[in-house]
Amino acid sequence: MRTRFRCAALVLPLTLSLAACGAAEEEEPAEPAGKAGSPEVTRSSEPAEAAPESPEDFLDLAERAMAEEGAWTFSVKGQEGLTLQGRKSAATYRATVRRGMEPEALHSQGVSTSSKGTTKNEEIYVVDGTAYLKEGGSWKDAPASDPEMQNKIEDPVGVIEEFRAYARAATGDDVTLTRADGTIELRVAGDKQKLTAVRDRAWVKKAVREFDPTADQLREAGIPVNDGQLTLSGLEEVLVLDAKTYRIRSHRFEFGFLVPYGGQGITFEQKVLQENQGTFSGKIELPADAR
Repeated sequence: MRTRFRCAALVLPLTLSLAACGAAEEEEPAEPAGKAGSPEVTRSSEPAEAAPESPEDFLDLAERAMAEEGAWTFSVKGQEGLTLQGRKSAATYRATVRRGMEPEALHSQGVSTSSKGTTKNEEIYVVDGTAYLKEGGSWKDAPASDPEMQNKIEDPVGVIEEFRAYARAATGDDVTLTRADGTIELRVAGDKQKLTAVRDRAWVKKAVREFDPTADQLREAGIPVNDGQLTLSGLEEVLVLDAKTYRIRSHRFEFGFLVPYGGQGITFEQKVLQENQGTFSGKIELPADAR
């Protein structure tokens, strides 16, 4: 499940839909110390588990760690902008996402605010494979696999599977791993380059999907958008795990595209920060008016 921003051309309404995840640090209980004066240390008869080394090792640990709790709460902060000849159409987004693990369920409540001060509320449920969406009016539902719903839904735990796909890509070295300050950071990044040069990379495909609604709106406004002419101005996606618990602490995704148009062109930028606020003890249930 994936939420996407809904950025529009300067002449069109600008809206957002996204989510995030991160994680608060939680320490494990210390191992009991051995008895004073004991001549020997007791050794387990079972073989020790191999220490994690690869990105996939840590992703497997993160998946298990997140599944240890019934549900999680995530905060989302996002911003998106489209600039043409010094004029910028922009929006920010804030949301709270609650994600049940078993059974899987999701509830998101958020509000977007345009640079003109216009606000728009959005609420989403995903239960038993069906998505329920409310944007200031009545509820509407569709399969969670429906393209429109896919553009609205964010599974904050799904970033684990996304990074797993990056790690398993044909290139094999897209994901870098860093240990620092009690965290494990998994990262993919790209510098400024023509989109055609990296179009098939999994992490670039994600950015293209995020940009697609805006590209369609630009075309509707009479501005040609051709993938062959687009430039990726930069991309960075970082998944941060706690080094002790392997739970997700945060996830950040930011990228930009340059669209040739006139003398200066159009600049599109998006940044999303997701942070884990801890466990959620309540139930994720559809409201009566959505059933």
